[in-house]
Amino acid sequence: MTYVLDAAANNAAWCDAMCRAHGLPGRFTSRAWTNPRRTPPYYPDAVTLTPDATAADVLDGIDPGPGASVKDSFATLDLTPHGFHVLFEAHWIHRPATQTGADGAVGWEVVRTPDALREWEQACFGGETQGLFPASLLAEASVLAGRRDGGIVCGSVLNGTGRVVGVSNVFADGCDLDSAWQGTVDQAAALFPGHHLVGYESDPEPAIRQGFTTTGPLRIWLNS
Repeated sequence: MTYVLDAAANNAAWCDAMCRAHGLPGRFTSRAWTNPRRTPPYYPDAVTLTPDATAADVLDGIDPGPGASVKDSFATLDLTPHGFHVLFEAHWIHRPATQTGADGAVGWEVVRTPDALREWEQACFGGETQGLFPASLLAEASVLAGRRDGGIVCGSVLNGTGRVVGVSNVFADGCDLDSAWQGTVDQAAALFPGHHLVGYESDPEPAIRQGFTTTGPLRIWLNS
């Protein structure tokens, strides 16, 4: 349970960083992170931080109408009476901080400039999403790009909180997903030595192949 608590808190911190970058700061309580305004695409309006969080802890802090989403970090809520349904279920993942020996055919770098961030975002989302990652996020997290022949073929995001580093947005387009995960793990070990890795995946198998284990369930609820 310890690393699930760390993972939920880390993920809420990342959601808050994304929202602040869009001028939409959220609010932390002991049980939940919430945002009173609709958050950017792919990001929830609330994240529970403890297993005893209640529906009121999240719904009282958000606009609970159509389009609202809640990350139920411990799969303990029932939001059906409030008009929500389960959008998908996923698993928290955890890995000690050790290197894997990544594929040397992919060269890794930390994204440092707004132009490189736009290039990364286009690679991550297949050119469909632009402007989700404002340049101010570069001060909040380590955006990783894996290059081959000059182009970005994979990448991910790392955000550190306390003793853990959150792994998110792992993608591959031009190399295999295992290479993306291997490179991400190695970069995390170099950038955040001694920090355990946490995150969540609806399909944890690629992460498991790189030494992660699943540590608990979560649910994403949506009011549609």
